[in-house]
Amino acid sequence: SSGHLPRLSNGTKTPPLTTDRPRLPSSHSQRYSLVGTNGQNGDMPKQIPATSPLAPRVVSVSDGSWVHQKVLLIYGEAADLQRPTDGTLNVVHHCDGFPQTQWPVCDSHWKALVHLQPGPNKIRLDFSSPKISSPNGQIQVHPSWININFLPLISSPPLQLCILVAKDSPETFDAVPDRIQKEGNGLDTAIRKFRMAAYLWQAFTAEQMNRNGFGRRCYRYEEEWQAGTLSWKDMSVGQMRNEAKIHIIRLNKTVKEIQDLDIAQQYGPAKKKGDLFSIASDAVRAYFAPRPGQPQYVSCLYLDAHWDKKIGTVRGHAALGGGDETIKLAIFGSHAMQSYPTHIEEVVPAFTDCTKTDTNYVANDCNESGSSWEAANIGIGAHLHETGHLLGCPHQESGVMLRDYVRLNRTFTSREPYSTRTKQQGLRLCMPKDECAWHRLDVLRFRFHPCFALPTDGAMNPDGSVHVWTVESGSALVTATTGIAWIELYPEGDDVCHHWIEYIDKSSGPAGTPRQITLTEKDLRERLPEEKCKRKLKLKIFSCGGGDHEVDDFTQLTSKIGKTKLPDGRPGFRSSKLGFSQMDGSQPTEVIFGSHHKPPRLLKNIKIYHGASLDGMEFFYEGGQSELFGKRGGTPGGTDFPMDTRKGELVVGFYLRAGAWVDGVQILTNTGRKSEIFGNASGGSGHTLIPPRGYSIAGVYGSVGPWLDGFGLIITR
Repeated sequence: SSGHLPRLSNGTKTPPLTTDRPRLPSSHSQRYSLVGTNGQNGDMPKQIPATSPLAPRVVSVSDGSWVHQKVLLIYGEAADLQRPTDGTLNVVHHCDGFPQTQWPVCDSHWKALVHLQPGPNKIRLDFSSPKISSPNGQIQVHPSWININFLPLISSPPLQLCILVAKDSPETFDAVPDRIQKEGNGLDTAIRKFRMAAYLWQAFTAEQMNRNGFGRRCYRYEEEWQAGTLSWKDMSVGQMRNEAKIHIIRLNKTVKEIQDLDIAQQYGPAKKKGDLFSIASDAVRAYFAPRPGQPQYVSCLYLDAHWDKKIGTVRGHAALGGGDETIKLAIFGSHAMQSYPTHIEEVVPAFTDCTKTDTNYVANDCNESGSSWEAANIGIGAHLHETGHLLGCPHQESGVMLRDYVRLNRTFTSREPYSTRTKQQGLRLCMPKDECAWHRLDVLRFRFHPCFALPTDGAMNPDGSVHVWTVESGSALVTATTGIAWIELYPEGDDVCHHWIEYIDKSSGPAGTPRQITLTEKDLRERLPEEKCKRKLKLKIFSCGGGDHEVDDFTQLTSKIGKTKLPDGRPGFRSSKLGFSQMDGSQPTEVIFGSHHKPPRLLKNIKIYHGASLDGMEFFYEGGQSELFGKRGGTPGGTDFPMDTRKGELVVGFYLRAGAWVDGVQILTNTGRKSEIFGNASGGSGHTLIPPRGYSIAGVYGSVGPWLDGFGLIITR
């Protein structure tokens, strides 16, 4: 508006004349260039030479690389590896835009967190050590430089960070008196610590994605312009920065209700251990008001968690993650928060602090937090585990989604202190092979998760569904419009996945994954160890679009149950079915199209019965015959979809909206015509049912209760 226009210096007079029009940039102009532009997909820019052979060498990221998170984890070497030494690494940020930070060098190895500004960043790394002699007797600095380009993401959904506060909360978290005196234990301190922990999650996850071959891909946080807290120096001078927003959600529950033993997850006799999740879910839903098709991803911390020494449990705490189609949620307590770093400068001190846990004031969570650095591992790591659940990760055979986070410190430090958990001295040198990790299957989930999308990924087909089709010779076809990403194999007795098949082409992404594959029992069982190869085999099949499909028993799928004989004598094969077929009074229903009868009958019209969901479809043939699939319900008389028999129009597929039941259907024909979506066009999720190459539709099968709760195709050659 006019109120925001700059005031002219000459009052109401004619505005001053502009200077000469600037010249157009030449073809050699660097106007739109960025340092390291070639670093994304092409050749890396030339490495800036170090001034000394002892200068730091970055081994985790190439010069000119592009990253997408504000705080980047890097690691490398310094001095002579043949004569390892200790020292200090000083990180000088781009244009001194962030305070310098110091990181220990242990046996010539170092790790550091680098704060980045949007755009190109030229970072100077200074190594010094009193153990290295110099001609003048003074400690010599050995510098090197690295260029990193930071492109913030704004087109993918953020991971939201929330602190849940009871309506009568004192707004404090558990801490020993010395900590309270030193840094406080109020809400402001909790915000700073939670923010720092979240940036550690992000730096760790981005590094793991890169190690698994998927580039520096990671989720983002919602950020806001606020007083900076990532450096203690920012706090001391009131420096403003764009940093992760921590939402404060006031609950309609009292502290007494939140700390009720009957809802404390770690309290054995508790009968309502899931209630804290429900309380958080209701509060988050009311706060964010998510819309259909726009899920919110939210990781929450209960500020009013409290260690009860007398009972021996943490009240107001539950470690849970999951959610529904609109809210993906993780919750955790604040009981280990005193051990978290508050700023970047405190990361190494926090993960090397051997102060014994004083259970007069704070919890020793799971008896694995006997010292401060181990409590930081458990608190930050276990909350990350629950955040993994909200991002779709189940428990795994190893990694964060087991309990690998007890080693989270090794990601950020090069040397490990004494562990009260193992009763052993920690590692002298923490190398990548020793560190905490996301399991490969978690990383695969992240690769195709909407929160991890990059602008260069291109548009994804909204139909991420997977379909399985029984065919000849005991095999099955799998189809997915977005491509088949991987398959998990679960022989009976395996609760977590130990065996899987990947179809991902790292260089081309989803575009290089197959849309259709053939599975045979022989090939699948050859991938299992001998002692498991004869067990009942379950499959979970995942698409690049985020969809998945479970085959409970592959042998049964490819047996006679999935096959039928059509009236014209040809074999028919049943596809996997949409809907759960679990409604009251649900009964099987099936129609074989007239074109597969003897003599064949010409389909002239399809009448769809629908209301808020799909009740049924009736197929009308030339000669007056009709067949009903499902039941006649919904809008009286149904809705007609006539076929253009003069053009030889045939049904070639269906687009369904389905979840627990069938919400709606759209008919697809060989002329390219599509009907409207009959029923609830926004219910459930979208699934396109079109037979695999070489097959055609012979009919439909499924189940019907009050309305259709199962739908699949019968196909034939």
